[in-house]
Amino acid sequence: MRYLVVCNALGMSTALDEMVCFSLYTASRATTQAYRRLLDPWGLTYPQYLVLVQLWTRGPLPVRALGDDLALDSGTLSPLLKRLENAGIVTRTRGEADGRVVTVALTSRGQALREEMADVPAQLFACMSLSMESAQALLDSLHTLTASVQTANAS
Repeated sequence: MRYLVVCNALGMSTALDEMVCFSLYTASRATTQAYRRLLDPWGLTYPQYLVLVQLWTRGPLPVRALGDDLALDSGTLSPLLKRLENAGIVTRTRGEADGRVVTVALTSRGQALREEMADVPAQLFACMSLSMESAQALLDSLHTLTASVQTANAS
């Protein structure tokens, strides 16, 4: 890491500087660290926050749909949901018609968090120092990149 800092300070680039995948990785880590700081007052992790965002916008969801939305497998999602349930933020209910289907819904506490956390996106956006136009262009590029890589991996 120190080598990278010295090289960049001297205007030199390294192999890592030329790798899109490494830039995506470091940007993701930096963003996750910013979220960690912002979410700390509520004792939430970034993946837990993403679950809340989906439930706030889409309403109660089957675990499978939530996992698909967040690109999380059940081994990652189940313990995360259990912690949110133990904190009184969500409920998990088995379907009456099919007991294999578990639906996740917000409790009143989970609903209240939406208002309490309303400023989190703006705070993160401020950390990024992007204009609205740059943010939209970046988002469009990332969606295109993700779709391309997923298509290539499927073949």
